[in-house]
Amino acid sequence: MTDETESGEVLIVNARIASFDPGVDAPYGVIGHADAMVLRDGRIGWIGAASRAPAAAGGGEPGSGRRVIDAEEAWITPGLIDCHTHLVYAGSRAKEFEMRLNGASYEDIARAGGGIASTVRATRQAGEDALAAQALPRLRALMREGVTTVEIKSGYGLDRDTELAMLRAARTLGASLPVTVRTTFLGAHALPPEYAGRADDYIDFVCARVLPEAARLGLADAVDVFHENIGFDAAQAERVYRAAAAAGLPVKVHAEQLSLCGAAALGARHRALSADHLEHLDEDGARAMAAAGTVAVLLPGAYYFLRDTHVPPVDLLRRHGVPMAVATDCNPGTSPFASLLLMLNMACTLFRLTPAEALNGVTHAAARALGLQDEAGSLAPGKWADLVFWKVPELAELCYSHGTHEPARILRRGVEHVL
Repeated sequence: MTDETESGEVLIVNARIASFDPGVDAPYGVIGHADAMVLRDGRIGWIGAASRAPAAAGGGEPGSGRRVIDAEEAWITPGLIDCHTHLVYAGSRAKEFEMRLNGASYEDIARAGGGIASTVRATRQAGEDALAAQALPRLRALMREGVTTVEIKSGYGLDRDTELAMLRAARTLGASLPVTVRTTFLGAHALPPEYAGRADDYIDFVCARVLPEAARLGLADAVDVFHENIGFDAAQAERVYRAAAAAGLPVKVHAEQLSLCGAAALGARHRALSADHLEHLDEDGARAMAAAGTVAVLLPGAYYFLRDTHVPPVDLLRRHGVPMAVATDCNPGTSPFASLLLMLNMACTLFRLTPAEALNGVTHAAARALGLQDEAGSLAPGKWADLVFWKVPELAELCYSHGTHEPARILRRGVEHVL
């Protein structure tokens, strides 16, 4: 189902089009007087005023030989993109959430077998089919909000077989649902128990045994590293980046979430698609990201759930012109949320993004964070016809309130799907 597209032409009329095209110098990329769109074989063929719509490919009057959709004055945006998730995992961490709220320390929870180790155990035991089945409700929840592209990371297997099973489960989800799934290999997420005290040996294993196999099997579109004071250090991260380059894969980085360790700047030196979290980013890191074209992915769900108080330096990112994406970081430990619309509100209220910035963060900037800016994330001729119709008076409504907005219509590559 991944490659299903609408054959022939579709004419959309009576629309308000928010293109999020960076070439349009207006909030939300709104094109003046444009209220119509022609889709051809799953891609956008033309955007403009309905009175100027080109004739159908078969000739005749505009609209003849085409299926016509009346948007009824709905806003049309690009399909939303969640560019940072950990959707594929097994088990739940709700019990340790309850323990923390009842006064247990992280040490208490770890002694009781909690933390990431519990997710690793459950994920290793689940099997590929069960992993896909458990991820399905989370993915469907995102899709119901207008998400047409989602990134899914591995990183809860931390051994060869389970890491590959996670990536295969993500590919299965993309093949069975009308959504584009991009996979990221995150073997360097944490140190598994069998490598306790041997981080360098584990990185050797990741770089020599797992990453090349994921690339050979076509299971990974990118490679990520948790470069942090409680994760992997700069030398270890750089070894992963070099292995990714040898495998022909771009890189991403979990950077500066808990401390300033130079992760963003290092990732930028390796032309990282994105650096994600960034609560402790400094000016050198922002400058390096701007020079490399590295996208800043802001993850307000984790900031909120961890009750962090160190806000990402949004003004610094603005000053250096670093594109800002927004994502759910959906994961069992620090951001158990499968709502990108909720993240829009959090990005505005917690990080003080404007609604235009936040919505750009789940469209054009998110596409850049996945290397998909030539195909998705904005509405322009030649791009995928991934469209969401919103019956709201103003686009800021999508950031202002939560739980009251459902897409009136969702098209992926020109095909309408009901979830």
